[in-house]
Amino acid sequence: MNNYKELKIWQKSIELSVKIYHITQTFPRTEVFGLTSQMRRSASSVATNIAEGAGRNSRKEFSNFLGIANGSSSELETQMIIASKVNLISNAELKSLQKLVTEIQKMNWALKRTLLRTSPSSTNTQDWSTNNQYSGLRTQDSGLRTQDSGLSAED
Repeated sequence: MNNYKELKIWQKSIELSVKIYHITQTFPRTEVFGLTSQMRRSASSVATNIAEGAGRNSRKEFSNFLGIANGSSSELETQMIIASKVNLISNAELKSLQKLVTEIQKMNWALKRTLLRTSPSSTNTQDWSTNNQYSGLRTQDSGLRTQDSGLSAED
C-alpha cells in the first residue's frame, strides 16, 4: 500500500480544497446548491482521486485516477471563472486559485509521465513508490523537486 499522504500533489490538492471551502463560505445562501456545492465537490474530488489511485494495484490504475483528478481540476477552474464573472470571488482570488490549480495540473502530468515510464514489469504500488524517479514527489525528499518537471514547493 502506498502512503498517498506523502505525495506533494495530494497535499497541494488538500490545500486547494480547504481554500475553496473557505471562499465558498462567503457565497450567498442562494448558491448552496449551485456553485458552492459544485466547487466543493470538484475540489475535494481532485485529492480524493489521487488518494484512491495511489491505493490501487497498478501504475495504469493510478494513472487513470490521475486523469480523473485532472478532469476535476479543470471542472473546478471553470466554476471558479463563473464565480468570478458573477462577482462571487474577486479577480485576485481567481488568479491565486488558478495558480494553485495550474501547479497541481503540472504535477499531475509529471507524475503520470513518471508512472508510465517506470519499469513495465512492476505492477505493485510499493515498487514505484520507492523508485528514485518517483520519490522526488514525496515530502521527505529535500527540495521537493522532480528531476523531470522541475516542480518544487517554492514554484
